[in-house]
Amino acid sequence: MTEPTWTVVVPVKRLSAAKSRLRGALPGVAHEPLALALALDTVSAALASPAVAGVLVVTDDIAAGRALGALGARITPDPPAGGLNNAFALGAALVGGAGVAALTADLPALRPAELTAALAAVAAGPPRLRRFAPDTPGTGTVLLVAPAGVPLDPRFGGPSAAAHSASGALALAGAGPTLRRDVDTREDLLAAAALGLGRHTAALLP
Repeated sequence: MTEPTWTVVVPVKRLSAAKSRLRGALPGVAHEPLALALALDTVSAALASPAVAGVLVVTDDIAAGRALGALGARITPDPPAGGLNNAFALGAALVGGAGVAALTADLPALRPAELTAALAAVAAGPPRLRRFAPDTPGTGTVLLVAPAGVPLDPRFGGPSAAAHSASGALALAGAGPTLRRDVDTREDLLAAAALGLGRHTAALLP
């Protein structure tokens, strides 16, 4: 893949409300900086992928928008209806029919090469088919990709891997471990650390 093709959409909740199950996960570290660090490492990895033409962050958090914008992401406000799927749908609409990749904001170990490989697999076909990468447990979704002209139809939340499959999306075989390792709990964070964290999250760990 020699030309950047995909726009990655990353919703980021208000930091005070984001990743509530991680609250207190790192003694002595305030919750908001940890939630922001996860998003910063996720967006940094996406921006570093040669398959990615740009990253669109959907957020109403001023601090998050400022920090992620400084990385080079485009920032747009969260839709009034709120919710993860509405944020993804708004981002996909703003992309305007081009290829879009919906990515969760809690992948602090993500390696650009693994995201690039996943996007290359979608580009290789089958054509006009949505593809998704399940999280490490296999129940949630970390990435949903829609080729140009194909509606994203995001169904994140709860057992979203089954929901995406039922909607006609096809799971990406062989998605890499750093792409699938989302972080909801302290145990998840330690597992991500074993894979190798991005610099923003790593700086907060003892």
